[in-house]
Amino acid sequence: MQRVVVHDLSSPHRLGEADLTVLGPDGEPLADAEVTLRQTRHDFAFGNIGFDFVPLANATPAEGDAELAGLWLELFNTATLPFYWGDFEVVPGLPRTAELLATARWFAERGVRLKGHPLMWHTVQPQWLLDLPLDEVERLQRERIRREVGDFRGLVEVWDAINEAVIMPVFTAEDNGITRLARAKGRFHAIRLAFDEARAANPEVHLLINDFDLSSAYECLIEGLLEAGVRIDAIGLQTHMHQGYRGEEAVLAVADRFARYGLPLHFTETSLVSGQLMPPEIVDLNDYVVESWPSTPEGEARQADELVRHYRTLVGHPAVEAITYWGITDRGAWLGAPIGLVRADGTPKPSYAALHALIKGEWWLSPTTVRTDDDGRVGVRGFAGDYEISVGAGSAPFTLTPGTRSEWTLPPL
Repeated sequence: MQRVVVHDLSSPHRLGEADLTVLGPDGEPLADAEVTLRQTRHDFAFGNIGFDFVPLANATPAEGDAELAGLWLELFNTATLPFYWGDFEVVPGLPRTAELLATARWFAERGVRLKGHPLMWHTVQPQWLLDLPLDEVERLQRERIRREVGDFRGLVEVWDAINEAVIMPVFTAEDNGITRLARAKGRFHAIRLAFDEARAANPEVHLLINDFDLSSAYECLIEGLLEAGVRIDAIGLQTHMHQGYRGEEAVLAVADRFARYGLPLHFTETSLVSGQLMPPEIVDLNDYVVESWPSTPEGEARQADELVRHYRTLVGHPAVEAITYWGITDRGAWLGAPIGLVRADGTPKPSYAALHALIKGEWWLSPTTVRTDDDGRVGVRGFAGDYEISVGAGSAPFTLTPGTRSEWTLPPL
């Protein structure tokens, strides 16, 4: 039996195998027939934010949005949508539900999985919360979580339940109702209410805790939550690297530390700059303010190299199941930094081509033609995900599951 093999020896845990028996129109095995195999989707979540395409999905695009969307869809299979409460509900009782629903449907129609970010956070809070008593703040926060998870059920099934809880009770950069709530009733109380309310609205929802603080404080928090019976589905780890790539050894050390809890790891916010690096003495990245932060040829070459190293490292770790890069374009990027894979003028950087060569090249099965054996069989070994086999005008889907060898008898083609 001929076997088509797409493999990366550094990531054997990502691979699946299938033995396919192809039937002809008469229901008998189709011997010595030319068939075409191709991959249609990765099981691994290669993500990016979908913030830039809210106008496009709502028929109010800016110039270049359609072309940018084409680049996005060619590379990524998972979109993070913005649910920052202060932007989502500027006026009490008037949330942007319709606008975000249209965006979620736009992505879903194109086969993209969706994640909401975040349900609870102390930053980007509604100004109208500030003057309310604490019990009212908690009531409204609970209602907000149930509303969003319920309204988007069936479209958005993965959420950052709570964002940056390590610093939440001691956050002092700006006054907000959520920090007051966490300070008064405790960090565990705040986290538990986020998870409980989300599951009340959708028992099947997949919930993350997410943080930029990857110190032992985050480990202690996770350990305490698990001991207290809070059900965490995945651990979110932010890796914004505006001050330079942390290196394979450091990234692996982070993954190993958090993998010991036996939960999937999502690298939820990854970024690398293609220009001047932020000075190392900056503690809070938000404190770095420059008039212009351009992308440079030298920086773009560095970004491409580091991005490949970073993705190889994370895809090679068995606990990691998702990577979300924090921006497709430099246009409107966080902090004005040149972290995009596409320049502000819409032209791809070398990092886009480098990442494409991995996700849709080395780790992907492009259309490949082979012949079945005398028993109508052909084998496939490749990265876990969805595939398709076709004979003439007929086709059928099949799936490769990581670490599994499966057998498929396909309907007559």
